[in-house]
Amino acid sequence: MADVRSISSSIVQAANHSASSRLATTQHEDDTISFFIDCNNAGASFTHAVADGVTISDIIKPVYVPTIIHSFFPLNGLANFEGTRNPVLGIQVTDLADGIFIGCTINHVVVDGTSFWHFLNSWSEISKGSIHLSKPPVFQRWFPDDTDIPIRIPRSAVKLKQSNEELESILPGLKERVFHFSKENIAKLKAKANTEMGTNISSLQALLSHIWRSVIRNKRFDPNEETTYRVVVGVRPRLPELPDNYFGNAILGVLVTMKAKELLEQGTGNAAWTMNRKIATLTEESSKMFFESWTASPKFVTMSTFRSNGLTTSSSPRFNMYEEGSIDIEVCLFPETMEALAIDEEFMDVVT
Repeated sequence: MADVRSISSSIVQAANHSASSRLATTQHEDDTISFFIDCNNAGASFTHAVADGVTISDIIKPVYVPTIIHSFFPLNGLANFEGTRNPVLGIQVTDLADGIFIGCTINHVVVDGTSFWHFLNSWSEISKGSIHLSKPPVFQRWFPDDTDIPIRIPRSAVKLKQSNEELESILPGLKERVFHFSKENIAKLKAKANTEMGTNISSLQALLSHIWRSVIRNKRFDPNEETTYRVVVGVRPRLPELPDNYFGNAILGVLVTMKAKELLEQGTGNAAWTMNRKIATLTEESSKMFFESWTASPKFVTMSTFRSNGLTTSSSPRFNMYEEGSIDIEVCLFPETMEALAIDEEFMDVVT
């Protein structure tokens, strides 16, 4: 049985004013709308649940992520814009037959992955008795020069119903599986990629390129068809105005494009090098140019934004939450591709 009182007490201390608030909107006369965080101290959601007869093995042993997992996360299934009438942070403690499962959900409008893990680490420090946080969150916002605030979004661009329908039509058909890559296997893959190209490609870029090639190989694409990989990149290191402990969103997507034939025939090293060069174009100047352009003409990512011939990695595997340099990646694919991937020797040789 979980010590619910202790857990809930530490959450109260850890949940800052952004995480314990609500999203709010302002309607403007020019048929635009603005979103903002209403720091009204409305509170986070805390749930204590019981999963009768469910063991830890029932969760971690199956090949595919069991569907019961989704019930362990509060606010599951809500879209970001629904934070106007729901908490932006939800914590659920579920008692299992032989342990507990703590599920955390936070609205992506409020934070990115870096801030999410900042929150979890702060919560951990408080739970261990710390009075002062080692890295207090910074809430000071930054905007490009000459930005009109608040940012006004045309109502026609906010296709809320359509976004939900797109999501609901795609997700039920996907299989989810977590693949574990050890530090040693990642090092071998990185060395292979760098030997092929005579460069210094990062471990993550080598691993993502390996996954990209493996998925496209098993989807049996037309050799001349273009395939893409969208990598979500943190821009805190690229913007001097933002400290490491900035609490909010500071990410941009980079789209890497290669023809299927080039991707498969020229090796992991070439794919990783192509990805490396594309990410390198995301500089301080280009990041600021994007934000200036976006604030002037906001555009939104919906399911239709993602191509059937491409992959996307979010919730970066680089976050420091894995042991000794290993990485876990949850892969979501249609069943036939997932099954082919599982018997692909070249791919599985790197899986631990």
